Amino acid sequence: MDGNGRWARARGLPRTVGHNSGAEAVRQAVKGAVACGVEYLTLFGFSSENWKRPAAEIDDLMGLLKLYLRREIEELHQNGVRVQIIGDRSRLGTDVVKLIEAAEARTAANQRLTLTIALSYGARAEILLAAKRMAEAVQRGDLTLDEVDEGRFGGFLLTAGMPDPDLLIRTSGEKRISNFLLWQCAYAEFVFIDKHWPDFGQDDLKSAIAEFLGRSRRYGAAE
Repeated sequence: MDGNGRWARARGLPRTVGHNSGAEAVRQAVKGAVACGVEYLTLFGFSSENWKRPAAEIDDLMGLLKLYLRREIEELHQNGVRVQIIGDRSRLGTDVVKLIEAAEARTAANQRLTLTIALSYGARAEILLAAKRMAEAVQRGDLTLDEVDEGRFGGFLLTAGMPDPDLLIRTSGEKRISNFLLWQCAYAEFVFIDKHWPDFGQDDLKSAIAEFLGRSRRYGAAE
């Protein structure tokens, strides 16, 4: 979800306005995903690197997150959306963590769409954490070295139980992964969109999905 700040700057508005408009784009993306029959939607909301931003901006973002978790969860629940958050919760405020836990508990049984939001998340840190967890399992005797493989490693990631992404959409004209789901996106198709995230709508999602469906995915095999 790139470009909230640049979207606001281009309009002579505070960055906070851009982040608020970005929250509306999240709403549209969820509606579009449900309409298209998407079963898993993962959004990169706040990276581990974003903690380097000015404290005032971080406070605004966390305030917006709390507002979203309070205001949107019931509607998401009524629409059959399961909400889950991945990332390093130790850096989040206690009040934020409580709202996250409440949202996850409220929507846990829903099956229409799994909405995953990556907060305080970095893929390299996730991979390191998974490696440590797997090593601990070997030390305990729960797993042998011969049993260590890609499938079991995936079970130690924060996305355990989720399928790997088929499609990664990057907004704001950026053409890099930026430490997002590095392991999981090994075979994902990429679509790059020049629009900033606040301008991203349901039609943009449908267009990206249509482009994805028109591609041939060979996974290394010959045509």
